[in-house]
Amino acid sequence: MSRLVFALVALLAVAVGLLVGTLNAESAMLDLLWVQLEWPLGLLLLLFFAGGLLVGLVTLYLSQVLPLRLKIRKLHTRTLAAPPPEPTHDD
Repeated sequence: MSRLVFALVALLAVAVGLLVGTLNAESAMLDLLWVQLEWPLGLLLLLFFAGGLLVGLVTLYLSQVLPLRLKIRKLHTRTLAAPPPEPTHDD
C-alpha cells in the first residue's frame, strides 16, 4: 500500500514539475553578485520552492521536534532511574 502511495505522489510531483516547466519555459537571469545564471524560469521556481520547503522543515525540526525529543529522553531516563513505588497494604 505504501509503495502505491509513494508511486502516486512521485507521479504527481513529476507531472507538476513538467507542467511548471512547460508553462514557464522562458529564461530568467539570476544575478548572485559573483555569478550570473540564465536558467529557465520553471526550473528556478521549482528550485526555490524546494529550497523554501527544505528550510521550513529544518526550522520546524530544530524549533519543535528536537526540543520535544530531548524532553522525552530526559523524562524517560528520570523515570528509569526513579525507585519503584512501595506497594501499599490495604487490610
